[in-house]
Amino acid sequence: MISNKPTTTNTQDRISTNFGQDVFTLETMRQYLPEEVFLKLGHCIKTRSNIDREYADIIAEAMCRWATNKGATHYSHWFHPLTGQTAEKHDSFLEFDKDKKAISKLSGKLLIQQEPDASSFPSGGIRNTFEARGYTAWDISSPAFILENTLCIPTIFISYTGEALDYKTPLLKSQLALNKVATKVCSYFDKSVSSVTSYLGWEQEFFLVDESMYQKRPDLLMTGRTLMGHESAKSQQLEDHYLGTIPTRVAEFFKDLEKQCHALAIPVKTQHNEVAPNQFEIAPLYEEANLSIDHNLLLMSVMKKVAEKHSLRVLLHEKPFKGLNGSGKHCNWSLGTDTGVNLFSPGKTKQDNFQFIVFLVNLLNAVYKFNSLLKASITSDSNFFRLGGNEAPPSIISIFLGTKLSSILDDIEQEDLDHILQKISLSHQKETQSLLDHVPDILIDNTDRNRTSPFAFTGNRFEFRAVGSSANCASSMIILHSILADQLIDFDTKIQENLSSGKDIHEAIFIALKQYIKESKPIRFDGNGYSEEWLIEAKKRGLNCDTNPATIFDSYLEDKAVSMFNRTEVFTQKELLARNEVKWEYYIKKIQIESNVLSDLATNHIIPVAIRYQNLLLDNVCKLKNIYSEDEVKFQNLSLYSKRCIEDISKHIGNIKDLLIHMKTNRKQAATYESTRQKALGYATTVVPDLDKIRTHIDELEMMVDNNIWPLPKYRELLML
Repeated sequence: MISNKPTTTNTQDRISTNFGQDVFTLETMRQYLPEEVFLKLGHCIKTRSNIDREYADIIAEAMCRWATNKGATHYSHWFHPLTGQTAEKHDSFLEFDKDKKAISKLSGKLLIQQEPDASSFPSGGIRNTFEARGYTAWDISSPAFILENTLCIPTIFISYTGEALDYKTPLLKSQLALNKVATKVCSYFDKSVSSVTSYLGWEQEFFLVDESMYQKRPDLLMTGRTLMGHESAKSQQLEDHYLGTIPTRVAEFFKDLEKQCHALAIPVKTQHNEVAPNQFEIAPLYEEANLSIDHNLLLMSVMKKVAEKHSLRVLLHEKPFKGLNGSGKHCNWSLGTDTGVNLFSPGKTKQDNFQFIVFLVNLLNAVYKFNSLLKASITSDSNFFRLGGNEAPPSIISIFLGTKLSSILDDIEQEDLDHILQKISLSHQKETQSLLDHVPDILIDNTDRNRTSPFAFTGNRFEFRAVGSSANCASSMIILHSILADQLIDFDTKIQENLSSGKDIHEAIFIALKQYIKESKPIRFDGNGYSEEWLIEAKKRGLNCDTNPATIFDSYLEDKAVSMFNRTEVFTQKELLARNEVKWEYYIKKIQIESNVLSDLATNHIIPVAIRYQNLLLDNVCKLKNIYSEDEVKFQNLSLYSKRCIEDISKHIGNIKDLLIHMKTNRKQAATYESTRQKALGYATTVVPDLDKIRTHIDELEMMVDNNIWPLPKYRELLML
């Protein structure tokens, strides 16, 4: 007899059985470690304290035993250098025992620390070839995992002289700084709070293209984006791709990707079609920020390998296709206490709501004071192609709160403490709206959504929408943690001053809030971020409206930024200088690569094909002339289109050649500038505009030249799976 009972239990069993099977989780640690060592390690992970080296050998032996039992043959320290990607050097478990017998072993010394070459990674001059020593050190707060038969151990990466050469080190420092001062501020409301944790949930957008099409596009291969290509007649204008049925081929890709992610304890949950053709999104459950960032970087690596198995290629470039939506990595960020309170969520009591307002207002002021720095954290050559249109937020940093929250802040600014404490209410209870009798009531949120806002409050968290799809989220999280920590230090100082002058705690807080609300008003904007009026208004408000990546990076070196990082102990001035050198160098090299690729494609692919087609047209004109040699009028009428095409092709070819020479001259001129910053500025102002101009002429040729001889796959072919 066939059972009609649902099989959800089996599905749940598959998820729970598979989830984390390739991760050295707490549950796995309990199985492999002695109880005393397990409890000690668990305590160190929870309190972010250092593990005693006396336990290292025991933990390393257990980790090695677990990994080899699962088929691992190598181990590696896995870290986040300033390339924006991840790095790993593989060593086998091979060792010799005292009898010279080959065995599998991992020592505590090698678990805790290793010495990769630091001069071959971007360092901004901190490490040179003749001073190459660097160190990786185990980050116990992020669990080890197995990837393709290799035990990967998450680590920080620092130089011989102690400077951070990665993203994780300053991220952990910024979390520590924020935890310390946020916990102190929470104590004004709840003495039992002993820690505050940063939580992150990213939304990873990306494109998929067919492997065979990808291999035929040298620009995609070498730059990650199409440097030429006319828009397809049908792309995203019908809005029929967003949340549509996932193509079968892509569904199979997602199925394999999700399985691998769950095995690595990456809690991916949501997957769907995005707005542009071939654009998709995957998003996880929320996690502690450090672990979430590790998981995002791991996902980006895994998804590329999974895609290749399905004869697909993942494009993480922020704007791989002109005229289509770009890809971002929306960072949904919140803070939570160890007592279970979300500090960016309205509470059930007036006291909870007062605490929520305190953290909200301090964040507003932090973002206002350092809006240039937050903008610099998301700036790259590729992300600036995306920002400002096609549902991407503008590059001007502002915060969307919604009318209800904005009106409450306006009331606090205008009214006195007694009135505010009496009426402050931000209950979780939502209004309901009934549409049809047979449809459940819809719960209406306190705020709408503003997709043109780069930093929006969404009810219980902030969504930082300006982060690019290829970026390491740590870049922005470091800034958010640091500026809020610095702001809360200032807030706490003001509270202590107000208390010492005889004010009670509520009044002491209220006085500081009124000042911050007034100061931070320019950062609040609930309107259309795409409008010309907003650009004019933002300039009046003193917000950073710069659109040149080379100069936007200057924000890291402003006196107030250097002082802020010094107070929070996140970056030294030397580290900031080095990182800016890396950013400028990376920008220069990216533009160099793009200009060289475009020069090669134009010279060796596009122009020869255009000339070949032009010769066909010339041959056509000559043959028409022979046929209608005695009827000049008819000849002129019949050959008119061909002759116009011949002339237009010549004009486009001539313009392309002139622009290539101009671009090469500009590159040479920029290379003569003394500083890296000046070179980056030269590339931004002279070379980048030429890339766009050359593309315009090539795209026109694409629409003229015979499709059968055009050398590259077109958008209509690239964007159809």
